[in-house]
Amino acid sequence: MKKRLHAFALMLGIVTALTGCGGKLRYPAYYTLNLPAPPDPPAAENVRTSIAVREFQSPNYLRQGPIVYRKTPEEIGFYEYHRWAADPRTLVTNAVVDHLRAGGQFSMVSMYDGRPNNDYVFSGKLEKLEEVDYESGVKVEVAMSAQITRVATGATVWSNAVSGTGTVSQRNVRGVVSEMNRTVDLAINKLLSTVPAPQVNER
Repeated sequence: MKKRLHAFALMLGIVTALTGCGGKLRYPAYYTLNLPAPPDPPAAENVRTSIAVREFQSPNYLRQGPIVYRKTPEEIGFYEYHRWAADPRTLVTNAVVDHLRAGGQFSMVSMYDGRPNNDYVFSGKLEKLEEVDYESGVKVEVAMSAQITRVATGATVWSNAVSGTGTVSQRNVRGVVSEMNRTVDLAINKLLSTVPAPQVNER
């Protein structure tokens, strides 16, 4: 009997701790990047090159789920109840695929599946996606880098790295995510703006 009472008291304590003073459980809010899709024109008739895009890499702390903020350059914090609904790396990768298709430099753009059946491979890294609170106002920082490798030779034929900062006007998490969305879109366009058209004699 004492064991049952002890177990009941323990369960009651856990429920009380979870519900808090208000008597309600608090559930996380989930967010996503809503990046605008570029137009998708057909590739030029003389383009006969294909490229596969690897999923973007990122530091481990950006893959945990919670939205990241920094109070100082050295301190990383996580919003406990504000999380990404999907991995930001996946969203950025899909956006890059869409932009490369729209660019018309390649006749085929696909996700990398490990097979060497493409002319080029695109590899990228999402290096920063975080709220910054240690400077004047609330800002977001985004940074990414990428390179294109020719499969036949293993040579890097292009590389670029960009970063961007946006000021958050609506000082709540929704405002932070909205500014992240805008800054990520600008960074992707800037990153891909220098991608060259493959030379015909490279094949």
